[in-house]
Amino acid sequence: MKRYIFYLVLNLSIILTISCDAKKSDLNATHIGGCILRVPSVKPPTNLYSISKIIQTDEYQPFTKKLTVCGITLIGREDISDDFMKNVALTIKEMFLPDGENIDKELQERLITNMYEYRTVIPLFKGENYEFSASNEEKWDRTVLENSICDIIMEGVSGQVTEVVEHILHFVTAIGMHYTFPNEWGITRNSELYKAMNRAIDNGFYDITQYDEIDDVEVRLRVLLQEYAYWTIYTAWNLREPYGPKNAEWSIMTKAGLIDKLPDSEMLFEKYVTKVFTAPSKTILESFVN
Repeated sequence: MKRYIFYLVLNLSIILTISCDAKKSDLNATHIGGCILRVPSVKPPTNLYSISKIIQTDEYQPFTKKLTVCGITLIGREDISDDFMKNVALTIKEMFLPDGENIDKELQERLITNMYEYRTVIPLFKGENYEFSASNEEKWDRTVLENSICDIIMEGVSGQVTEVVEHILHFVTAIGMHYTFPNEWGITRNSELYKAMNRAIDNGFYDITQYDEIDDVEVRLRVLLQEYAYWTIYTAWNLREPYGPKNAEWSIMTKAGLIDKLPDSEMLFEKYVTKVFTAPSKTILESFVN
């Protein structure tokens, strides 16, 4: 799906949070593709599956509250509703049920541990109110540099189910899967993910022309793989027909279509994704439908 908000707002290499080339250099030194920390920096808790309460914090300025679940920290400003924050957390919790069908608990725990260690943080924004005041830009720069922030989730937008599921998947694949299965799902040109993505592009099922304007080569690679991973999983879960979007850069609508047109992509899903997380329930997804 075409999405430049995260690129324009969340990377120090673009105008909103940039004041000099040194910041871009700093980010490239510490992060892969503009968002994935290169070095782990946090020790995970004993209970990897715990879900916290919403806590007031100044750790992620200019955001003021946080909620942590299964290796992912959600952060919001005061305009984000607690109910929305809790429902996003419950969606993540359902994706990482340790007793889910086909789940390899050891692998799942390794993935959750990686998301903790590499400080996976998802900012929540109220609608398209994603700008910062000048006084908060420096605080935001610091938050980006200290964490792995690859996208955002907006509350109160059309296509809310897709908004939530897509952007959770961006973080889980770009950080968790990247470090858990580096040869298969790594954000690199040597991974099986990259090879499968190129087959999808070559066969006309994944149109990447809209991303041509991303000048940073490493950021563009991360975005392309992040989007491709999302489309593969979302389609394999058969979520596109009930929740959309109907029109996008990805032309396959169902799991049956994925098996027929891109069997290697579906096999990559079956061999790895099904072992570490599952689709959230219809009940929790319907909680986002307006």
